[in-house]
Amino acid sequence: MANKPQQKVLVVDDEEPILELLRYNLEKQGYDVKTALDGATGVDIAKKFHPDLVLLDIMMPKMDGVEACRLLRAMPELQNTFIVFLTARSEEYSEVAAFDVGADDYITKPIKPRALMSRISALFRRDSKKKNTSAQIKLGELTIDRTSYTIKVKGREISLPKKEFELLFFLAQNPNKVFSRDDLLQNIWGSDVYVLARTVDVHIRKVREKIGDDYITTVKGVGYKFNLS
Repeated sequence: MANKPQQKVLVVDDEEPILELLRYNLEKQGYDVKTALDGATGVDIAKKFHPDLVLLDIMMPKMDGVEACRLLRAMPELQNTFIVFLTARSEEYSEVAAFDVGADDYITKPIKPRALMSRISALFRRDSKKKNTSAQIKLGELTIDRTSYTIKVKGREISLPKKEFELLFFLAQNPNKVFSRDDLLQNIWGSDVYVLARTVDVHIRKVREKIGDDYITTVKGVGYKFNLS
């Protein structure tokens, strides 16, 4: 039986001691690790390395982590990549900015290596479970394909970032059922990740911008549902 390919992790932080600490702990867990000292270099490495996970600081020279995340999320080849912010910035506006550009998790320093390794493992486990669900949903003129992470609306192919795709896929799997923001946070981000409820609204808005307003309805005071007419 062929060995399972190593999962690849890119760590981007402007503090070398942190890079070495994370490299040591990640490699000890069997990950293939590359590092960068600034956001611009991290983006360049990601283009060739195609990491499964990026650990990203916010305050860095040349390019900050929020802008780096924005660029990474724009790359089709990195649509399935997890991006986790690992930063000393604990202000709510920094966290909101991170999730707005497509972060999967936001962890504040100081780093606790064992806890971080556990959260990374949880991300990959949850992703593996989702891949075992039905691969394709076809509803009217909308087709959602989990194997390629692509969507077709009236024959037009659309690519969504990972969390936007998962949100749409989940709602489409449960048509006409209303889900609160807490329900969606639990099912898409998981209980081990703290995410602001506003993040759901931002992702819904971005999905609507790309596929149109007809598919997802806001139920005032309750949450959201996928329309099946």
